[in-house]
Amino acid sequence: MSTLPSLWTGRTGSWRPEVLLLVLLSCSYGYQEQRFAREPPDQEAIVGSEVILPCRVENKIGALQWTQNDFGLGTNRNLSGYDRYLMIGSDEEGDFSLKIQNVTLEDDGDYQCQVSSGLNGEPAIRSRYAKLTVLVAPNPPRIVQGAFIDATEEQPVDIECVSVGGKPAAEITWVDGNQQVIKKNVKTSEELLPDGQKFKTRSILRLTPSKDHHKQTITCQAQNTADRAARMATVYIEVRYAPKVKLSISSGAVDGRFPESSEARLRCEVDANPRAQVYRWYINNSPVVGDYTEEMIIFNVTKKYHNAVVKCEVSNSVGKSEDTVTLDVTYPPVFRSRPRDVEADEGSTVSLHCDVDGQPKPEIKWVLHEPGRIAPKGSEPTLKIKRVDEQSAGRYVCIAKVEGYNEIRSEATVFIKGPPKILSNRTQFGAEGEMVTIECVFLSVPKSFDIIWYFEGREIKPIENPDYAPFEQDLGDGIVKASLVIRASQSKHYGLYNCSVTNDIGNANAGITLKPIKTLPLFIILIGVTSGIIVFSAFIILLVICNRRRRQNSQQMSEKPDVTVTTCDMYNKESDRSSNISDLKLQLPHGDGSYELDYTSSDRSDSKLQSGLPLAGPVTLPSIRLDDPLMQFRYSNDYSDPAYNENYYKNPGGYVYDYPQGYAPPNNLRVQSPEPANRSLQGSLTRSIDTASTLPLSAGNGSQNNSLQRTKTQDETDAINNLGLPVGGDTPPIYAKGVDLRYAATYGNPYLRNSSHGYPNQVHTAKPASTPAPPPYSALRSSVVMPSGNGNQPAQGTHV
Repeated sequence: MSTLPSLWTGRTGSWRPEVLLLVLLSCSYGYQEQRFAREPPDQEAIVGSEVILPCRVENKIGALQWTQNDFGLGTNRNLSGYDRYLMIGSDEEGDFSLKIQNVTLEDDGDYQCQVSSGLNGEPAIRSRYAKLTVLVAPNPPRIVQGAFIDATEEQPVDIECVSVGGKPAAEITWVDGNQQVIKKNVKTSEELLPDGQKFKTRSILRLTPSKDHHKQTITCQAQNTADRAARMATVYIEVRYAPKVKLSISSGAVDGRFPESSEARLRCEVDANPRAQVYRWYINNSPVVGDYTEEMIIFNVTKKYHNAVVKCEVSNSVGKSEDTVTLDVTYPPVFRSRPRDVEADEGSTVSLHCDVDGQPKPEIKWVLHEPGRIAPKGSEPTLKIKRVDEQSAGRYVCIAKVEGYNEIRSEATVFIKGPPKILSNRTQFGAEGEMVTIECVFLSVPKSFDIIWYFEGREIKPIENPDYAPFEQDLGDGIVKASLVIRASQSKHYGLYNCSVTNDIGNANAGITLKPIKTLPLFIILIGVTSGIIVFSAFIILLVICNRRRRQNSQQMSEKPDVTVTTCDMYNKESDRSSNISDLKLQLPHGDGSYELDYTSSDRSDSKLQSGLPLAGPVTLPSIRLDDPLMQFRYSNDYSDPAYNENYYKNPGGYVYDYPQGYAPPNNLRVQSPEPANRSLQGSLTRSIDTASTLPLSAGNGSQNNSLQRTKTQDETDAINNLGLPVGGDTPPIYAKGVDLRYAATYGNPYLRNSSHGYPNQVHTAKPASTPAPPPYSALRSSVVMPSGNGNQPAQGTHV
C-alpha cells in the first residue's frame, strides 16, 4: 500500500505550513493545483443492495485510489482482488466514484478518495471520510408464551416478544385487536450479538386483562431502518370475567318516568364468561320477593317508589357484578299543608305558605282573587305581603299544577283586624203563626266573643223568654250568621230588634225591623188557578177544531179532475166558452149485469170560472129540423153511429162504452185511466173502468197520455167523426148564430140547449120509459191549453 508524504496531518484534513508555502511558491511559478470537485458523503446501504460513493477531481496530476478504513484498495479502475468493488466514470471527466455491489456487513466502514502528488511537486489531496453503514433487517419476532393465553380479568399477565439479528436493533411495537398501539406497561431492551454488529431486541408487555380483551389478539411488530415492512407475531387471548350487568327499563315508562299506578318492567342484561349463574334483585337494598331472573316487575307503581333504587346483582364463578336504576315516578299534586287565613293589623307584614307535593316539581302560582282585583302575586311556595292594607287584604288562591294532571287550588284570606261589621238586611219578614228567623250576619276579625239581641230596647234572655232561641253559624272568611228564632210568632213579636256584636277591637250594633207578611186567602188562590186551567183548555180545543177545518178545506182544494182530454184542434170556440159543460156520466157495471150511474163531481175548488146553469127539470129546446138527419136525435142515446153498429159497441144505457175485461176495444177508441195520484176520492170514471180511459184517435202513435188526439190521415178520423158526425163534403156543417153546432157543448145534450140557438120548443124525450130525468148539476167551462212549440204537438185541455 502506497502512502503520501508526511506533510499531510492525517484525519484532521489540514496541511502542514511547509506544504502551504510550497503551494504558494508553485502558484508563483504557474502550475495548477489538484482539487476535489465532489467528495463522498456518508451513506447507508441494506445488505444485498448496491451503493456508489462519488468522487470527482479537477486538474488531476497524481495517482488516485480509494481506502477502506485507511486501507488502500488500488489505483486501477477495476480494483483487482475486489470482485464487488469498481471505480466508475472516466478520466476525462475526472470521475472516480466507487461502486460496491451486493453489499455485505464486511463493507461497513470509513471510505476515503486520495490523489497523490505530481511529478513537478504538486501536492497530494485527500477527500473527507465517508461513513458507509450497512443495514440488516431483523428476523421475525417470537412470543415466548406461545400463540394462546388463558387469562382472568383483573389478573395481570406478562407477554414477552423477542426479535434477533437486526442492524440497527429492531423496534418492537405492541398492537391490540382494534389496531390500537399499546404504549403503557411496555419494557424494551437491546443486546449486541457476539458478531459485534447485529442486535437482539426484547420487549415485555404487562397486560391487565378485561372483558374487552376477551377473544382478542395481541400483536408484536418488529422493524428497523433496513426494512420498514413490519414482521409480526400474534397471540390469542381468552379472558374469563365476572358478569357485566346493564339494568334498563323495558316498559311502563313515559319519557323515562313512571306514571302513578302504572306497571314497571326492568330488564337485567348480562354478559359473562362463563355464563351468569345467580340473579338477585333489590329495592332500596331490600331483597325483592319472587323468582326473578332477567326481568323484574312492579305491578303497581306508587309514589313511594319515587327515587327508589332498584338493583340487579348477578354472579358467576369469577365474581359478581351489579347495576342500579333510580325510579322516577310522576303523580298529581297534593297539598302537604294548605295556606291558612291570617289576621293582621293594618300596615304589618304577613306570609302565606303553600306546601305542595308532586312529581315533577309542581308549579306554584299565587293569585289575589277579589272582585275587581284579580292579579298574580308570586310563584314561590311562600308568599310575603310586605304591607297589609285595603288593597293587599283579601282572598289569595294558591294554584299548583303538574304536567299531565289536573291543577289543585287552596285559598287563604288576609284579614285586617277591626271592629265587627254587620251585613244583614235591616228589614226582614215573617208570617204570623209560623216559626220566624231573624238573621244578623256580620264580619268580625278577630272573632267576636259576645252577641246580644234586643227587642224594643230590652235585652232578650232565652232563659226568661222561651219564645226565642238564638243560634250562631260560622260561614267562613270571618263571617258569622247569628240567628234569633221565634218558635210561634204572634203580632206582639213584630217590631224593632237590635243585634249587638263585640270583639277585641270594638262593637257594632244594627237595628232590624221584623214585619208580618200579608198573604191572600187560600180560596181566592184556588179560584184563580182553576179559572186559568179552564181558559187554557178552551183555547186548546179551539185550536184543534180550527186545525181540522183547515185540513178538510185543503183536501177539497187539492182534488183534481178525473179525466183529461187533449186535442190538437181548437174546440173552444167563442160559442163553447159561453156555453155550459156537462158532467160526464158513467155506467158502472155490476156482477149481476145491472148498471149504476156515476157522475163526476163538478164542484171542485181548483176548477176554472164556473159557468152554466144548474138543471132541475125540463129545458126548452129549439124546434127539431127533420130535414137534418143529425138533428133527429135529441139525446146521445138516441143516436147510433153506423161505424159502431156492432153488438159489442151497443150500450143503450150510457155515454161511455164498457167492454168486458180481457177484450181490447178498437184502436181508434181506447180508454186510459189517469194516474192513481190524480184519481178522485169519489166515484168517477177512473174507478169504474178497468181498461184504459183515453180516446186516442190515432192508432199508430202509441201515446199513453190522457188525450183525445185528432189526426190528419185517412186511416184515422177525428173524435167528431167517431161520434157519427159527417166529415168532409158529405154533409154541410150546421151553424146557429155563427156557431158550428157540432162543436158546441150543447150538441147531443138536450139539457143544455136553450132558446138562444133558435129552439123554442120544450124537450120531448123520444124514449121516456128508458130515459131518466137528469139530476141537478152545474157544468164547468171547458179549459183549453194552447199548444206550445210547433204545430205537430197536440194542445191539451181539461174536460170535466
